Formats: sequence, C-alpha cells, structure tokens
Amino acid sequence: MKVFLQAALAACLVGLAGCATKQPPLPLTGDIFRDAPMAIEKGPPRDKLLWQYRLALAEMRRGQLDAAKPVLDDALLTLGGVYGKDSDARKARKLFHKESKKTFIGEPYERAMAYFYRGILYWRAGEMDNARACFRSAEFEDSDAENNAFACDYVLLDYLDGFATAKLGGDGNDAFKRAEKNAKGAKPPAYDTKVNTLVFLDFGPGPTKYATGEYREQLHFRTVPSPVHSVQIQVDGIGANLKPMDDLNFQATTRGGRVMDHVLANKAVFKGTTDTIGDVGIFGGAAVLAATGGRDSTANQVGAGLLVAGLLSKIASAATTPEADIRCWEQLPQFLALGQFKLSPGQHTATINFLDSTGGTQPKFTKQITFTVPEGRDEVIYVSDQSTTPQTQ
Repeated sequence: MKVFLQAALAACLVGLAGCATKQPPLPLTGDIFRDAPMAIEKGPPRDKLLWQYRLALAEMRRGQLDAAKPVLDDALLTLGGVYGKDSDARKARKLFHKESKKTFIGEPYERAMAYFYRGILYWRAGEMDNARACFRSAEFEDSDAENNAFACDYVLLDYLDGFATAKLGGDGNDAFKRAEKNAKGAKPPAYDTKVNTLVFLDFGPGPTKYATGEYREQLHFRTVPSPVHSVQIQVDGIGANLKPMDDLNFQATTRGGRVMDHVLANKAVFKGTTDTIGDVGIFGGAAVLAATGGRDSTANQVGAGLLVAGLLSKIASAATTPEADIRCWEQLPQFLALGQFKLSPGQHTATINFLDSTGGTQPKFTKQITFTVPEGRDEVIYVSDQSTTPQTQ
C-alpha cells in the first residue's frame, strides 16, 4: 500500500509538471512587417492564422493590396480546412486542453472579416463572382447554419452579395431586402449598376478580448468609444457623407442580435468539482488512516483508497484548463461604410475626412488617395482611418 501511494503521488507530480510546460515566446519587435513573417514561419502553428490576418490587413492599410492577396488566400485555405475538423480544435473542446492550444480561427466576426477583406480584393481584380462567394462565406461564418438559431445580420455583407449579383446580371433584390431589414444605422442605397468606383471604409477601434472568472473561463469583449463616427469623401468636386453600415462591436457581443456571454462553464465546473473532491478524498483518507493507527487492515484499505482517489482527482483538476482563449485580431475596426461614385475612366484623387460625433473633421486621420478608374470594370478602393497617406491604388 505504501508503494502504491508513492506511485500515485509521483503521478500527481508528473501531471502537475506537465501542465506547467510552456513554449518560450517569440522575440517580437513591435513592427508587424517583421514580426508577422517571423511568427508565420517560426512561431507556434496554432497562431499562424492570426498572424496572417494581421499581416494581410496591415498590407492593405499601407496600400499594398496585391501583397495582401496571397496571405489572405493561405489563411482562408487553412480556415476552410480546419473549421470543425482540426485535431487541436477537437482537443481544446475536451477538458484537459487549453482553449488557446487550439488552432486560432477567430470568433465569428473575425472569420467574417477575413472573407470580407478578401472579397474586396476580388472585386478590385474584376472577379465579381469570387467576391460574391467571399461575402456569402462571411455571411455563413456569422450565422448558425447547423442549428438555424440565427442568421447573419451584417448589413454590408448582404448588400454586397446582392450588388455583385446585380452587377453580374442577376436579381439581388432578396439580399438587398435583408440588408435593409437589418440596417440600424445608414440605410443602404438602391443598387445602381452604373456605379464604377467603390470606396470601402473602416474606422474606429474594434473589439478586443479579455477573460474573467475564478479560472479565467469567462470570455468578454472590451469596446471603447470611437473618435470617428462618419466619413466625408471628395472626388472631382463630388462629395459624399457616409455613416456606418455595420458595427463590429455589436457583432462581437451579440449573436443574431442577442447579447451573449461567453463562458466555458463545463470546464470551470469540472475543475472546481474535481478539486473539491480531491481535497475531500485526501483529508478523508488521511483521517481514516490516522484514526486506525495502522491496526485495522480493512480501514487502512478504505483510507488508502480515499487518499489515492483524492490524489487522482487533484491531478484531473490540475490538468483541466478552462481559461478562455483571448487571442485577438486587434487591428479590426469598429465601423464599416461604403462610398459609391460614377466617374470617368482615368486618374482621380480622393480626399477622405473622418468626422467626430459633432461632424467636425479629425485632421490626423485625413487621407488622400490617387487612383485610376479602368475602362470597362470597377475601381475598388480600400481606406481605413489607420491607413498610411498619401497612397496610390
């Protein structure tokens, strides 16, 4: 019995030591264009997708839209392949693996935005059907297609789905009606297939994640007020004032419009229960053994059994990791908007002013973009309040 107890104690120590093993972090510099390629190549594979998201958006914001394409393509290929199938994701759903150990694919709003940005790039390349497919994939990521509990409620995704359909000669009316129904801010304008210049805009600080709870098992989203509330665009004397169509803070904190709490409750309950059972077993077993003084073999076996069960329960509790995964695509904006123009083919310059809640211009965010409208297809421009300026797209 003594040997058995020693073995159980050794197993407990080994289990606890195993839980403490960590991979040393990469030496990051703070420069996304150095850190992201290094993390993608040499970092933990489970974080690769997040770094690809980050790098692609950073490239878009400095006007290198062609450089963003292959990064997003690889990210979306991975996303399509691992969603619901990845072995690490299956492990993370079990009790003894951390949420942050699974391959990062992001929350629904993060996955939807990856498809959204790739859709922009497809439209810019004149691949309208692929753009529409991306917007539809983004809609799917935001909906509960399996249980039909809720549908996508992004205004811009539905609007662009229908607009692309109209541009391809189809009927986009159903998608337009969905967009109109879900609109909480700016109402989407009627489709005009003669529009040949689209300006995609995002602005404001988007949601970030943090964990609370005894075991850090509760995932929450932190949102902060945006200094920018609308956008003013001037092109060739043509002006447009645009309000947001979508709010990512709303998308992150709701599902189908319902406010939600992310709680890994099963893991937290299991950890607390097994820890308590372990304490009861260890103290109960020790008390039985102390009371018999080693004189009653049957009582000794009962006490030893309780002690071993308590040790094993403590191992299970220590190995259970209910911490929420707070890895985050922190560059994402709060607001999405769309500007539309009918311009003559050739070179143009757009001045974009980002406005505060009173309608005042925020000069530090003002952008100037030089672009060329091609003959026979749409010019697509992407601008963020975080974009570098001036740019040529």
